[in-house]
Amino acid sequence: LIIGLLISSCGDDDPEIPNEEEVITTLTYTLTPNGGGDNVELVFTDLDGDGGADPILQTAPLAANTEYAGTLTFLNETESPAEDITEEVMEEDLEHQVFFSTSVSGMTISYNDMDDDGNPLGLSSTVNTSTADNGTLTIILRHEPAKDADGVSDGDITNAGGETDIEVTFNIDVE
Repeated sequence: LIIGLLISSCGDDDPEIPNEEEVITTLTYTLTPNGGGDNVELVFTDLDGDGGADPILQTAPLAANTEYAGTLTFLNETESPAEDITEEVMEEDLEHQVFFSTSVSGMTISYNDMDDDGNPLGLSSTVNTSTADNGTLTIILRHEPAKDADGVSDGDITNAGGETDIEVTFNIDVE
């Protein structure tokens, strides 16, 4: 009986976390104007995580009446070399979706990529601008959203559920 108790008490009591939340220190949204021109990069960097130093936000103006091809990348720069979280999001595409929300009038964003079940993913997108305006663009990477919930496949996060891996709001100027 004593030997049985010793054996069972020597087991690994640490629970295994099947899919630990991603550490994302850097989000880059690269917008390439269709038809040529300079890329616009929206970059969020927070190398020390919550607390500590303020995050660094880099933005640049967008051109009015322009269509952009958008590409998102996510990095964990607490590791050396930096871990590309974008690859993990692609590998686990059924468990992730990017949501976009903007207050800039005439700015629309549409999905260009899908997960293995044909639902939107959001690492690739199209951004269209119309008239000059300013406002905000919020980008949210959601882990385990309910992709079959009402409106989620159209990019509405209201019924998505799940956990937010990263949420960033950029100030946007369309000139």
